[in-house]
Amino acid sequence: MKKRMHQIELFVKYPHDVQEEWFQSLISSAQHTEWGKEHGYSSIYNRSQYKERVKIQNYDTLKPYIEKMLSGKQNVLWPSEIKWFAKSSGTTSDRSKFIPVSEESLEECHFKGGKDLLTLYCNNRPETRIFTGKCLVLGGSHQINQLNSESSYGDLSAVLIKNLPFWAEFYRTPDMSITLMDNFEEKVEKMARATIDVNVTNLSGVPTWNIVLAKRILEITGKSNLLEVWPNLELYFHGAVNFTPYREQFKNLIPSDKMYYLETYNASEGFFGIQDQSNSEEMLLMLDYGIYYEFLPMEHFSDENPKTLELDEVELNKNYAIIISTNAGLWRYMIGDTVKFTSLTPYRIQITGRTKHFINAFGEELIIDNAEKGLTKACHATGAVIRDYTAGPIYFKGNEAGGHEWIIEFVKLPENINLFIDVLDQTLREVNSDYDAKRYKDMALRQPLLHTAPEGTFYNWMKGRGKLGGQHKVPRLANDRIYLDEILKGMKA
Repeated sequence: MKKRMHQIELFVKYPHDVQEEWFQSLISSAQHTEWGKEHGYSSIYNRSQYKERVKIQNYDTLKPYIEKMLSGKQNVLWPSEIKWFAKSSGTTSDRSKFIPVSEESLEECHFKGGKDLLTLYCNNRPETRIFTGKCLVLGGSHQINQLNSESSYGDLSAVLIKNLPFWAEFYRTPDMSITLMDNFEEKVEKMARATIDVNVTNLSGVPTWNIVLAKRILEITGKSNLLEVWPNLELYFHGAVNFTPYREQFKNLIPSDKMYYLETYNASEGFFGIQDQSNSEEMLLMLDYGIYYEFLPMEHFSDENPKTLELDEVELNKNYAIIISTNAGLWRYMIGDTVKFTSLTPYRIQITGRTKHFINAFGEELIIDNAEKGLTKACHATGAVIRDYTAGPIYFKGNEAGGHEWIIEFVKLPENINLFIDVLDQTLREVNSDYDAKRYKDMALRQPLLHTAPEGTFYNWMKGRGKLGGQHKVPRLANDRIYLDEILKGMKA
């Protein structure tokens, strides 16, 4: 760990040199792939040439290449053999995405990020006793890809767990047979009973699911908090969703000033950031994980050929879309997240949202396209016509599951409001696999809550905000309750 801290200090000191080295390495490695030949990688010598030849990509533009890889073809986007795909929530045209995971991205990115989490934590807290016990990992499910018996897919967490070295099993709990179960309800039950008597010193996973598991453990044991079950618990690694709504719940579950919470920025496409200071929520941008970064200013997001910025060109507190090129063959890939830089020496970031409006309070990643499809079907089924709408999250409260709250102003009311809600909910489950998973038996998300707004509600709200006319639009989806609470307050007035 001391050796690794020295390497981290080097990329902090020489960030641009490290990024240039990785850029050259990625281009050189992929020059003989199908993609590399199509884009002339063998004659790319600098980053400006790269940007001229390769347009900014998204999942839909890379999908034809990924489909070849799913069917077993190799050397398409990346030279080494691709055996694994991380399944994540879908795009406008697909229910799920399948992100290639190479051996290099496993070792040099995801696993390296996991080790660096511990390195940075132990460097900040040398008196830690984290290694005297085990890490409780609440991962996803693992499935075999039916297109090709040689390759597999699953949630990123499951892919990582399946590929961990054998010695890592000694430091995590429960065993793999439980961790990789498909049935979430059964998994939670077995995990709870298997870990009650284990010396758990740290937790890892998405807050949504960890709360469900923690509540079940307290039900079984009759204890009032997790420290009565695991007295040596000292650390929780979290990521994937905004932690703010969960903070108070975790304080109640783990009532200790000595409990540490460290955020990670780890996506299916790569491991990008780690909270390296316990007194700050910003994350250190990890620059030596086989990823070359570009940043697109959001004010130029809709430009036809937008100019991206290098690391040495970014400014503090501006909103940027992240563009990555990786050692798994994602080339100038826009992952859909937006960040701002809170520090330039070293480079530290905070996640600010998505390039599109969305709700992701529970890991459901509901995008506007999903919402529009759901509302269209619900209107068709009930004869309704919508004037305006907005939606946001209902956070966990006590033992109640979370949910989505909708405010809809109808031109024509549904003939059956309950049928409208049912069709909306069912359609969202059909078009978004992550929403469907969270809705399973109401464990994390309950059925949507709908308010019908009086005529003029949204007009008056926009007028009150000085947002009438021009390019101003009612925000359709939000990842917080600011708009919802404002409009509901106005409806009651």
